[in-house]
Amino acid sequence: MSYRLLSVVRRQRTGRGWQNWSSGRSGASAAEAHSVTLPAQAQVVICGGGIMGTSVAYHLSKMGWKDVVLLEQGRLAAGSTRFCAGILSTARHLTIEQKMADYSNKLYHQLEQETGIQTGYIRTGSVFLAQTQDRLISLKRINSRLNVIGIPSEIISPKKVAELHPLLNVHDLVGAMHVPEDAVVSSADVALALASAASQNGVQIYDRTSILHVMVKKGQVTGVETDKGQIECQYFVNCAGQWAYELGLSNEEPVSIPLHACEHFYLLTRPLETPLRSNTPTIVDADGRIYIRNWQGGILSGGFEKNPKPIFTEGKNQLEIQNLQEDWDHFEPLLSSLLRRMPDLETLEILKLVNCPETFTPDMRCIMGESPSVQGYFVLAGMNSAGLSFGGGAGRYLAEWMVHGYPSENIWELDLKRFGALQSSRTFLRHRVMEVMPLLYDLKVPRWDFQTGRQLRTSPLYDRLDAQGARWMEKHGFERPKYFVPPDKDLLALEQSKTFYKPDWFDIVESEVKCCKEAVCVIDMSSFTKFEITSAGDQALEVLQYLFSNDLDVPVGHIVHTGMLNQAGGYENDCSIARLGKRSFFMISPTDQQVHCWAWLKKHMPEDSNLLLEDVTWKYTALNLIGPRAVDVLSELSYAPMTPDHFPSLFCKYALHVYNEVMSVGQKYGIRNAGYYALRSLRIEKFFAFWGQDLNTLTTPLECGRESRVKLEKGMDFIGRDALLQQKQNGVYKRLTMFILDDHDTDLDLWPWWGEPIYRNGQYAGKTTSSAYSYTLERHVCLGFVHNFSEDTGEEQVVTADFINRGEYEIDIAGHRFQAKAKLYPVTSLFTHKRRKDDVELSDLHGK
Repeated sequence: MSYRLLSVVRRQRTGRGWQNWSSGRSGASAAEAHSVTLPAQAQVVICGGGIMGTSVAYHLSKMGWKDVVLLEQGRLAAGSTRFCAGILSTARHLTIEQKMADYSNKLYHQLEQETGIQTGYIRTGSVFLAQTQDRLISLKRINSRLNVIGIPSEIISPKKVAELHPLLNVHDLVGAMHVPEDAVVSSADVALALASAASQNGVQIYDRTSILHVMVKKGQVTGVETDKGQIECQYFVNCAGQWAYELGLSNEEPVSIPLHACEHFYLLTRPLETPLRSNTPTIVDADGRIYIRNWQGGILSGGFEKNPKPIFTEGKNQLEIQNLQEDWDHFEPLLSSLLRRMPDLETLEILKLVNCPETFTPDMRCIMGESPSVQGYFVLAGMNSAGLSFGGGAGRYLAEWMVHGYPSENIWELDLKRFGALQSSRTFLRHRVMEVMPLLYDLKVPRWDFQTGRQLRTSPLYDRLDAQGARWMEKHGFERPKYFVPPDKDLLALEQSKTFYKPDWFDIVESEVKCCKEAVCVIDMSSFTKFEITSAGDQALEVLQYLFSNDLDVPVGHIVHTGMLNQAGGYENDCSIARLGKRSFFMISPTDQQVHCWAWLKKHMPEDSNLLLEDVTWKYTALNLIGPRAVDVLSELSYAPMTPDHFPSLFCKYALHVYNEVMSVGQKYGIRNAGYYALRSLRIEKFFAFWGQDLNTLTTPLECGRESRVKLEKGMDFIGRDALLQQKQNGVYKRLTMFILDDHDTDLDLWPWWGEPIYRNGQYAGKTTSSAYSYTLERHVCLGFVHNFSEDTGEEQVVTADFINRGEYEIDIAGHRFQAKAKLYPVTSLFTHKRRKDDVELSDLHGK
């Protein structure tokens, strides 16, 4: 039976639903499947025969790992891969996601020629519509990033949209973005092609084989138990899609994989009277919450509704995904949006309403990487409805991670270790994915505070600060104050302020920064990760000296700022370590480093040591006093003198009294609360790089001006030392630089946030990593890395201080380039007193 589009808007239809759209390919019969003998051992076992599992198998085999077994509980490509809408889009907010999608596009394009299997690849291009100026700004930001990594893209007019797709109603559009090299493809056939190529390269593939659990011994993968026997292995890869969560919990040592499935709907129609051409562009109307693509001369259209339906909340579900119950009432808003965008479809016949599971994660980013608790256990799952676009690139990066020990790109934003245990509860996930799924099309501005799953981790001061007007942000599940709203401010307006321009909290943060510079502020920094490392003998010092680049053999009470580096010299962590005693150390790291840092330390500490590593984040409330009167406040709270001789910089002695004592004593010095927005402004104008934003695993201390925090000759080897010595001899190929925007109007122009392209003498040279308004300089300040790309070959060359200083720079904000002055050191001479920006000659400032 077929339905007409206009009629289903008005009435609900029921039925068994569609189950056979994809031409699924049968594996062996049930009898044949049970007679299969699995190998007794393998180097790698991959769970999942969808596009993720086959991509990992394909890339591992390409990199020389042949002893790989892939197991699928049903048939290959019969999970969510089979129901994928088949749209390959490179237009993503994150650079790493853009790169993954671009690689996938190139891989799928040549896969048919490589394997002889037709994948249905057609280069259609995509058109992203904008009904509002905010949406158009968001598209312009994406467009500028696509262009600099070599993906063709342009902002076009509504008239051009109508030319590309004549059936579209464009009267309500303000513009659009055209990405001509995007494509559509048969996702199931891509997975089968990847599996075929992997098989030809030596990978063994078995379908109708279920993994019961992963065997673990002493925190290391040792094998898997299946319904057909055991396989010993060194590595296990969980690519089980919607089943990844349950599979992770079924291990002898559970692995938390925070994802949850929701129902995802799209409809299929018969061909139009004049069938759509096969290369008709895919349409994404995010403001209308829908996407539209050609399907066999007709339409495939779905979207992300405002009221998603979580499913499979408890326990296991079917081996192969079948079409779920049709729900025309639920789909009606998306159908109405489709008819508004393409009115001529009112009489078009519908074949089926497809309802299939799709997995989502707590922060709208996929999950990949090694488990923090089980070595050799890798995960690639939680694609947030972008599995086809990410599949090729994500499989490649995970394979690199396994083979080389690290991927070729910084993937921290996607790393499994960015989550903690609190984000893996079913209750949290169920509520969070109901917020995440609509945000895939709602979200436009760079920063967003989730509304669900809040107050999971709070400081003991939470209620006290909340009563004083604190507005909260969440990091790694921890509530942190952004700023404090004075009693005379409109609280509701501030909470709804989501803009690319000057935000409503500008004046509030300005007053907090001013107080930090002229009086004293207190910031609750209890969320920061805190570890204690102790030993009975000298082993604590010896191990930490090997793990950290700076010299930690300092007098008791002193604090050392240092990095925890990998073999390539890149930052695994940037932290401060206080020596509490001869054999006791206290480590303070960024909030979201809690899981990652713990896993790194445990992995590199000797197994037979008497070291004690304890996470004491919960044990301490950390208060940060900032400002010239901070010493006065401390003096009244401490019996020890606060003179520089007795209490020098980077020195710790006493814990502060409780918060109310600090506030009480500080009243006469003008003390007030401050939040993390003020702290961000202060740290960026001080040119202080932050891990996870400016620093990552591919950034070395020599590339960000932190040579002084590395002691190459401290008398013993440390991880990354050889790489740094070689880099010191050969030079660096990128350099963290401060940019002060010159011709930027804070009140009228778009603000920089992060990820904006940097141009040097008109040529692309890198991108910003963080930015903030400097209330001292009265200008915007961006931090970012400058590269030296050869104009002839495009290859990277050595970056020197002279190269930085000789350039003329621009920062591209949503397609508009603003002139900027580049600095390799903070402009400290401006911090002594405030000047109007018209009087500041930035070109004469070369802070040394």
